[in-house]
Amino acid sequence: MDQLIGFFQYLLNSEEIIRTGGLVLITLIIFVENGLFFGFFLPGDYLLFLSGVFAGTKLLAVPFWLLAGCIFAAAVLGSLTGYGTGYFFGTRIQARPDGLFFKKKHIDTTRQYFDKYGSRTLVIARFLPIVRTFAPILSGIIHMNFRYFMLYNIIGGAIWVMTLVGSGFYFGERFPGLINYVHWIIIFFLGITTFTVVRGYLNARKEMREQQPEKV
Repeated sequence: MDQLIGFFQYLLNSEEIIRTGGLVLITLIIFVENGLFFGFFLPGDYLLFLSGVFAGTKLLAVPFWLLAGCIFAAAVLGSLTGYGTGYFFGTRIQARPDGLFFKKKHIDTTRQYFDKYGSRTLVIARFLPIVRTFAPILSGIIHMNFRYFMLYNIIGGAIWVMTLVGSGFYFGERFPGLINYVHWIIIFFLGITTFTVVRGYLNARKEMREQQPEKV
């Protein structure tokens, strides 16, 4: 049991992932987190930013173009896998009981974003933990047009990667001392993403209640 807990703590530790796993593990985690329902808890935003910081300070000996290219490919292919999972196994997924790695409320929350933003959710969701994981799955479940899905998948992936990895690389290169404040960076990203997800969820619920017809 202690080994299992230690494994999950390792997966949630972006700094340790980058230091020990390098580009291969970063790419694998981004792939899983972007479309496999059991990967919703994995670090995404701050893993991208910190990988850019580590590359900028040369602690991660990978050129920017290779780092960004691998993460972009992992994000797009991960979402494509999620789309395929939802497309072919949607009925089974929605009938699945709640478990440790699957909660129906995650699908419901993502559906509310789709109701509000439509296909743009695939771009917006890149910056929203949990929603980022389930958006491509729901796209498959509702049989979104594949060409539109891939268009928004690629656009969203490119914006996400260039924004976070690019800014991390820039700050790491210009301010190498930033590496000493990794934990504060993680706390900052956790605070921002948690606030964004909770606020978006509450707003979506409020709008859904307002749209429901009043009972006579």
